[in-house]
Amino acid sequence: MSQLSDHLERLTGQRDRDVLDTTLAAAIRDLLRPRRVSIHRCVGHEGDRRWLTRATLCAGDVAAQSDPLWLELEALPRIEDFPQRLAALGAEGPTVTVGDTVLTQFALLTDDTAVGVVEIETVVAIDPEHLRLVGSVLRIYRNFQELLDYSERDTLTGLLNRKTFDESFYKASIANTSSPMRPVDRRESSSHRHFLGIIDIDHFKSVNDRFGHLIGDEVLLLLSRLMRSTFRFLDRLYRFGGEEFVVVMRCADAADAARAFERLRANVQAFRFPQVGGITVSVGFTEVQAADSPSGAFERADKAVYWAKGHGRNRVCNHAELLASGEASEATKTGDVELF
Repeated sequence: MSQLSDHLERLTGQRDRDVLDTTLAAAIRDLLRPRRVSIHRCVGHEGDRRWLTRATLCAGDVAAQSDPLWLELEALPRIEDFPQRLAALGAEGPTVTVGDTVLTQFALLTDDTAVGVVEIETVVAIDPEHLRLVGSVLRIYRNFQELLDYSERDTLTGLLNRKTFDESFYKASIANTSSPMRPVDRRESSSHRHFLGIIDIDHFKSVNDRFGHLIGDEVLLLLSRLMRSTFRFLDRLYRFGGEEFVVVMRCADAADAARAFERLRANVQAFRFPQVGGITVSVGFTEVQAADSPSGAFERADKAVYWAKGHGRNRVCNHAELLASGEASEATKTGDVELF
């Protein structure tokens, strides 16, 4: 019981979601001493769902193995390639498959939705008492995830909130930095760079003034859904407050980033919002530079948004291009252009 308490203390003491899954895998391994324990999450979009391995620990492993951050979706196995995991997603309790070893699988739940699978490989079947123990640990894990969601996600849209931005920004920068301490995964392109974009709804104040804040909130919610369907699972999506949204993504170059933001701009323009009809967004983006600070990158993207709103709105602007053409400067933006 003391060992279990220690693991639960470590589990609920984490705030980093990447470390949280590793801590869960370590807790189950130390409690059951299986041959292997793995955590796999479902990622991607409807029609192209994939398995992302969050943590794998074998007996005697010092550190967990996982798929690298910013991995392209196409590099991951399709969800239908693992029918046993797929069956476990819809099961109410653990599923057991007996072969050369025994594979026990639990659905990983969040808000009554199965988002992944915990796999435990053992030599013999896990006894009922330990099955109940693992189930209890997973319920605690689920409750703690929901608490993290409450504190780290915007309550209206479900996107990440502003206070999580700095940590994710630095993590993205580290993931894109070549270092002898960071092993290279062949599935992860080292040529990709990071970009930060700010998305701002054009004339959003008039939406609230004409239709009321409830309709305004619906516009924000629907825009967040358009963002989820437009960007990839590995892109970090934030709502910073009001009508301001932020994206941190990894692309091969600025042209790729511009195409992604242009795709969102076009999707928003084509969408008919209930009661409101059509709205548009202005987007400014910048490449994250070496040793960049979150505020520095954000300010550059913000200047590009400011320029877009002052030059017709409903457009995507790259700060580097504005700088090269002389349309923008490194100086702090000034002027009295009406932004909203």
